[in-house]
Amino acid sequence: MRMQHEPHSTIHSSKEIYKTRKFSLVSEKITLPNGIESEMAFVRHPGSTVIVPVFEDGSVGLIKQFRHPVNQYLYEIPAGTMNPGEMPQNCAKRELEEETGYVTGQLISLGWTFLLPAYSDECSYVYLAKKLTKTAQKLDQDEIIEVFQFSMQEIQDMIDRDEIVDALSILAIYRAMRYLEKTGGLS
Repeated sequence: MRMQHEPHSTIHSSKEIYKTRKFSLVSEKITLPNGIESEMAFVRHPGSTVIVPVFEDGSVGLIKQFRHPVNQYLYEIPAGTMNPGEMPQNCAKRELEEETGYVTGQLISLGWTFLLPAYSDECSYVYLAKKLTKTAQKLDQDEIIEVFQFSMQEIQDMIDRDEIVDALSILAIYRAMRYLEKTGGLS
């Protein structure tokens, strides 16, 4: 992901401070590309995927999920954390079915993004899912999720009204809209 000719930091030591089942907090003593020595703490994350499900009628699947850190329900695009060694496209297919109860017959890569590079190394891979077939949700015990379908215009209006405030969802929706515009999928 980093271009080879760009300068990088040198890591002198790395210490895991705290570990959960999905990520860890690490502290590293480093020398930055400008020669300054520093210590930085950040979240080490295995990566994630986010999936924009587009149905045959052009509507988009959103989930409404309870998020404890902000103590509210949020409209989001389905997403999830990659398992160790899992390929991003396999994670996307798994998370789509677990969270929405749909499997995809066509998964299109829309690129990747760093979510919060100031304090996390998490890289999220963005996908568009088409040719959807209904199965059943497979929610984790701590997931509270409802599935909805909205038109792209309704979603844009929801973003404008601050009803969709999850940054990764907004980015994924933007990338999906751009892709669909370029390929004639928003006719």
